[in-house]
Amino acid sequence: MTLAAAERLDDVALLETADPSSMLRQVASSAAQVREAARSAAEASLDRLTAGGRPRAIVVTGMGGSGIAGEVLAAVAGPGCPVQVTTVHDYRLPGWVGAADLVVAVSCSGATEETLSAAEEAVRRGCRLLGVGSKGSPLAGLAEQASAPFIGVKASGMPRSMLWGLSVPLVVAASRLGVLDMPEEAYEAAAAELERVAHLCRPDSEAFVNPAKSLALELSGTLPMVWGTSPLTGVAAARFACQLHENAKYPAIAGVLPEANHNQVVVFDGPFAAGSEAAGLGGAPPVPLRLVLLRDTHEHPQVARRREESARIAAERGIEVTELAAAGDLPLERLASLVQLIDYASVYLAIANGVDPAPIAAIQELKARIA
Repeated sequence: MTLAAAERLDDVALLETADPSSMLRQVASSAAQVREAARSAAEASLDRLTAGGRPRAIVVTGMGGSGIAGEVLAAVAGPGCPVQVTTVHDYRLPGWVGAADLVVAVSCSGATEETLSAAEEAVRRGCRLLGVGSKGSPLAGLAEQASAPFIGVKASGMPRSMLWGLSVPLVVAASRLGVLDMPEEAYEAAAAELERVAHLCRPDSEAFVNPAKSLALELSGTLPMVWGTSPLTGVAAARFACQLHENAKYPAIAGVLPEANHNQVVVFDGPFAAGSEAAGLGGAPPVPLRLVLLRDTHEHPQVARRREESARIAAERGIEVTELAAAGDLPLERLASLVQLIDYASVYLAIANGVDPAPIAAIQELKARIA
């Protein structure tokens, strides 16, 4: 990244001009989303949902920025969760889903066609249903017709900026069902962590002390391979890749250890490694690979060894390595510490490269073509 790009990120007036849809402000709304969503979900009438007791499985259906709410729930519930939590990013539900299961349909707009299709199928199969999305939407209407509870979400930005507003209601509902034990203070701890990171990453904080701007400058001109070191930070890795795609219009590869050590690590010996014999003309790769490790405070001991050796192997091959460590102890808090940083970084990378972070023209064109 050039000096000019760094100066671009430190020009507050230019940042505002280059971010006409206020994506940075949308990222800054994360703490407020947690608090409002926790309050709204706690006040929602979920008696019809809880009357049937603990479901056999929770199936979360959603797409894009809404769909990741299911992965957040599964990661926060952790491996000790007494029921299966799975996510469906499709028009149809798996064949095994039935009346013993809870289907949670999540759509920020409440009009996502894949989510509506899966929710309608859930009703036909006799599943318990919970809707999460915009009030007055088609999804809200479907939930009403099915006599199913619905948690309204007030959109404070684009769906990809609403992760917390869409995810927290699922955590609250799962806690009410006895699927996980989430203390009330966990929501405030996550909100406080989001505020802490937002302060560090604020637009008027210069790049040399701003972790999100520094991360954006490190990533620019490289191909990021982002690995989580636990199921929780694996969700953060997937989130990072998606935010780079949508905000920065930038390619990225997401993975999680230990699985990434059984496939993605071989890329270290390919044409994107600076010292590789398979590199492009003159020995230089077309775009250098950068390994980004998202560390969890709760890592399996063997995964910690894999992380350390993966970083060494990458460095020995001339691949730059960035390590970001989660903060806190509670799952929501740890996830918040990473997601807030990477959300800011994806917007800063867009602006540094002269890209408007808001538009998703290719998605809109695709929707128009298949309408």
